Amino acid sequence: MTVRLDPLAAAPSLMKEWQRASLAIAASLDPSLAELVEIRASQINGCANCINMHTTYAREKGETEQRIYLLPAWREAPCYSDRERAALGWTEALTRICEGHTHVAAYEDLKAHFTGEEQVQLTLMINIINGWNRIAVGFGGWADPAAVKAASRALTAQAVAA
Repeated sequence: MTVRLDPLAAAPSLMKEWQRASLAIAASLDPSLAELVEIRASQINGCANCINMHTTYAREKGETEQRIYLLPAWREAPCYSDRERAALGWTEALTRICEGHTHVAAYEDLKAHFTGEEQVQLTLMINIINGWNRIAVGFGGWADPAAVKAASRALTAQAVAA
């Protein structure tokens, strides 16, 4: 992948705000569920950078190889809970929203497993990862997961100190 533009260097203030929002939204969800959603959306969008990053983070958080490998076939794999399935269905429906109106059926399943607040949190998470996918793919971005994690810790520390 050839980097076309470093968005952090080109628009540092906006990108720091985007990162802060991303961290806050991710922190509002169960870490394992957030990683599954981020991986699945990134697979659909073909974002190698985000797949690499979020599979690394998922493993660090205790996610199994089996569940990571089976994400593209989550409907047929017995290793996901009904709540995870609802989240993955919502992720696919919103990520592929231009392909039809599958979000109506996915929303019914979502309502059965998530409170209103959780629905908003999950929807924001899906929007954030789709945005990151577009930034990474659009600008040819590639980042080492450890470096991104260190930068995220620094931003969190700055937010706490402020």
